[in-house]
Amino acid sequence: MSVPTTPRRPAALPRHSLVLARRSLAKSLRDPGSLVNGVMTPAIFMVLFVYLFGGSVSGSTDAYLQYLFPGVLVMGAGIAGMLSSGLTINIDMKKGVYDRFRSLPIGRSAPLLGSVLADLVRYVITVLILFAIGFLMGFRVETDAVSAIAASALAIGFGFALSWVMVFLGVLMRDETAVMAFTFIAILPLLLGTSMAAPVETLPGWLRSWAEINPVTHVMDAARALLTGTPIGDTVTWTLAWSAGLVAVFAPLSVWAFDRER
Repeated sequence: MSVPTTPRRPAALPRHSLVLARRSLAKSLRDPGSLVNGVMTPAIFMVLFVYLFGGSVSGSTDAYLQYLFPGVLVMGAGIAGMLSSGLTINIDMKKGVYDRFRSLPIGRSAPLLGSVLADLVRYVITVLILFAIGFLMGFRVETDAVSAIAASALAIGFGFALSWVMVFLGVLMRDETAVMAFTFIAILPLLLGTSMAAPVETLPGWLRSWAEINPVTHVMDAARALLTGTPIGDTVTWTLAWSAGLVAVFAPLSVWAFDRER
């Protein structure tokens, strides 16, 4: 007599991850702090930079806005990624939420993947809001709709890659204060030591050396080329390579660190 077995459902990991992503988004609706920070911080930078320095840097605020906005777009997706996943996961682990997840018959990476998938929705919202603010300030896409979508996709994809770095740190660190401190320390050189506010060629030597190897510079230059028609060079290739490399390294490390905490 054969023993009845429970039939396996196909694509269990994607289903479980999507359920947990929905949970994370529901939490964001109740406490939208990270999303607000991801939008407001780059928006404030954009307003201040355009109206304080636009005339002296580019001759007019309109011309400077055309240069600055693509960098702000990348900054928005980057900050949203750095502020959300790692901190949320760290807090949930301290509260014992992930201990409950480990007792469920789900893939060990489903809680992490669910959190990062929820972040993708936050990035899309952040990018749309920043486009709306930029449009109201006078920014206009100088290429076409396909290029604008491609620029947005690059910014969102890089934010997704950065979020895996923060997931790894969120699992590894014991306190959310340490996660927040590292995030804000990393934001300054990573997102501001770039071509966002001024061309790399105009920066002092030591800062130019950093900006030229900073992966965020490649993302910002790629977005600027796609949105305003400047020479694109190999910036898209570098952006895709950096994004893929960060995910390939830090996604497995995050799962390993999370599994080690059992």
